[in-house]
Amino acid sequence: MGIGELDREAHVAEATSAGAAPRTLAEALRARGDEGLAALLRARPDLLSPVPNDLTQLATRAGTRGSVVRALERLDRFALQTAEALAVAPDPAPYPVLLALLTGDEGDPEIEAALPDAVALLREQALLWGEDDRLRLVRTARELLSPSPQHPSPTGLGPTVAEATAGMSPGRVQEIIARAGLTPTHDPVSAVAALTELFTDRARMGALLDEASPEALSVLDRLVWGPPYGEVTPNPAPPVQWLRDRGLLLPVSARTMVLPREVALHLRGGRAHRTPEPVAPVVGAARDYRPQVVDSAAAGQAYATLATVEELLKSWDQGGPQVLRAGGMSVRDLKRTAAALDVTEQLAAFWLELCFGAGLLASDGEADERYAPTPAYDDWLDLPAAERWALLVAPWLVATRTAGLVGGADAKGRTLAALGPDLDRAPAPEVRHRVLELLATLPPGVAADPETLFARMRWERPLRGAAQAAPPRAPQTVYGGPDDSTDPAPDASLDLRSRLARWTLAEAELLGLTGRGALAGPARALLNLPLAEAAAPADHGGRVELSVAAGRAATLLAPLLPEAVDHVLLQADLTAVAPGPLRRPLADALAVLADVESKGGATVYRFTPGSVRRALDSGRSASDLHDFLTAHSRTPVPQPLAYLIDDVARKHGHLRIGAASAYVRCDDDTVLGEILADRRSAALGLRRLAPTVLAAQTDPASLLDGLRAMGYAPAAESAEGDVLVTRADAYRTPARTAPVPVPDGPPAPDTTLLGAAVKAIRAGDRAATAVRKEPTAPATTGGLPRTSAAETLATVQAAALTGSAVWIGYVNAEGAASQRVIAPVRVEGGFVTGYDHTADEVRTYPLHRITGVAELADDQV
Repeated sequence: MGIGELDREAHVAEATSAGAAPRTLAEALRARGDEGLAALLRARPDLLSPVPNDLTQLATRAGTRGSVVRALERLDRFALQTAEALAVAPDPAPYPVLLALLTGDEGDPEIEAALPDAVALLREQALLWGEDDRLRLVRTARELLSPSPQHPSPTGLGPTVAEATAGMSPGRVQEIIARAGLTPTHDPVSAVAALTELFTDRARMGALLDEASPEALSVLDRLVWGPPYGEVTPNPAPPVQWLRDRGLLLPVSARTMVLPREVALHLRGGRAHRTPEPVAPVVGAARDYRPQVVDSAAAGQAYATLATVEELLKSWDQGGPQVLRAGGMSVRDLKRTAAALDVTEQLAAFWLELCFGAGLLASDGEADERYAPTPAYDDWLDLPAAERWALLVAPWLVATRTAGLVGGADAKGRTLAALGPDLDRAPAPEVRHRVLELLATLPPGVAADPETLFARMRWERPLRGAAQAAPPRAPQTVYGGPDDSTDPAPDASLDLRSRLARWTLAEAELLGLTGRGALAGPARALLNLPLAEAAAPADHGGRVELSVAAGRAATLLAPLLPEAVDHVLLQADLTAVAPGPLRRPLADALAVLADVESKGGATVYRFTPGSVRRALDSGRSASDLHDFLTAHSRTPVPQPLAYLIDDVARKHGHLRIGAASAYVRCDDDTVLGEILADRRSAALGLRRLAPTVLAAQTDPASLLDGLRAMGYAPAAESAEGDVLVTRADAYRTPARTAPVPVPDGPPAPDTTLLGAAVKAIRAGDRAATAVRKEPTAPATTGGLPRTSAAETLATVQAAALTGSAVWIGYVNAEGAASQRVIAPVRVEGGFVTGYDHTADEVRTYPLHRITGVAELADDQV
């Protein structure tokens, strides 16, 4: 840094401290207090990565394109409209000019009340700087929001007269001002200024437009709110020609005309936006229910969620569908899953992603990769119902994977598969939180009107998802006769943020966060919102780690869920009715012994020969099954069910199948003879080896299935001849972690980080703006002071004695050079120890690594 730069920084610091108006964004930031800097870094955390060295570097980073785009995307609609108005205002713009652009000639009390907050927000986020008499939009933001043919302004305004006439010949400019009734000038600059003055003078402009024909005014009406560009024929109609001659339309190309900004503002009554929105839309109420009704409905949905997840993962106990080479499930497997759950494919994708996000489902990582439950699923099953629900909804709330995208196409036109890649959308957690928070603004039991909620979401983040918004419209035909069609309708497709909001409402209802469209009590606890009746966090006994919020939500939900029962009602038609959710051991055992016939408030199970055989295959005997049913039935065991169990048990294991390739053995040779005589056994390739043994040309599993399909009840046996017991032990993947959400930019800094960052930036800025008494080294030394070893030692010793600060050049062990401002306190043993104002901490430096030292001015540091 040279002498001129140091002096300039010093003058800047002096002017700022004296209260003078800032001349740059860095000066404006320097005038802020620590709280103001912390607010900027909190609102724009990307500025902290890495922590800037000083305020000048912070200002430079705040003006980069990527950072400004991110900041603009997080503005609400009115703050964005304010920035858009500044982009078409003179630079700098006094506050009254900005206010006039937003209120127009008639004024608007709501805008007048809301504008100071919008300006303060833009200032806080370093998108705007300067005093009220000289408001300046950051240059990058102005470039992004200013109108151009390639990027029309959201205001619908076009270029100024000066911009539109920049390439026009001086003679043509003089012709225009003459036709407009102005006095010719001697140069084009004064001619353009005179034309601009005419267009901004309301009285003279009104008189000029009074001379226009109705057709000419109709042309202006079509362009006034944008797009301001229109196509004309080589021989334009008289109304268009009249407008061209007077500069009310200016040529952009041979066939394109533009409405100058000053003309459009006059026709609009001075308003930059057609519909300013200073006040956020209110979320309206659709229906009003008693809070108890809402909580009960939500609890019913929460219970249904648990039942659906269990049904889905239980069906994959022996392994689920294969993983596609590109990742995810095939469309055919998704259809099968949807059919098994009796839901739509889109809903099946949601349940799959819910399990995947909670870490209950993953791929097994084998060569022939398949999906299967994880070991965490078994732990999840052992938890109380309310805690299981909390472990599903808490990950959903922060997940970036978006099930609603399944079935759509990515940027390359490839179909997005369930459980596959490319389903992460970073804004999803923010949208979910915000939708639920807006629902919480309504009184308990009140369901929101979805359209008003979506309108509020669009107002809060109008630029989010802009990539999915409709493209700008092409120039209009400004005059083509009376049969001109109206403007084309805008694209009705929704942006990503709007779709996420719609999916959130539907998914929250499915999960039991809302009931009948209103936010339920457990959801309020999950969001850490105040509750009507505070609930203490649940005691989890160390079995599973839940956040405090999720624990409170589980505590509120638990009393609303149906209580688990330990009995069933057996009926004579070979069915059993579970009058409520069954306790875990009973539910698991009954699921093996019977098939679920219907679900609902009471689950109906049906006993069949196949289900009884399944229980016998799991190692249970007929007497075990009788004892089990007797112990858990509130009604006597019906005789038909007892006969069914005994009949299947009598046949079970009568045939034995083992591995030769495969064989069948039976003590009753007549049974083997029946099998050989049955034409259905031809595919098994059976032949008799002995009176009681048949050999097969197929594997044991296929032979087992084939004979069962023929109506027999064979049992598999080991190489030692023992019966193989097929237990209900399920296939599990290795331990898998849940997918990590994709962050939407840098994480929000905490208070500790903000405080440390502000201190570091302040310290670095003091060092960078400090004034030195001695000249710095030439540029060849990298701007570091250069003194001899003796001079360096003498200077730092003197500074240690007087308690003054010095400026040093320092080269670290890696060879990186830097400059620092230190206040030495001790010099001994070849080291100097002092307070480093740049790092804002006490440090020790080897004297041999100090390139030189210079004293500071008396009023510095």
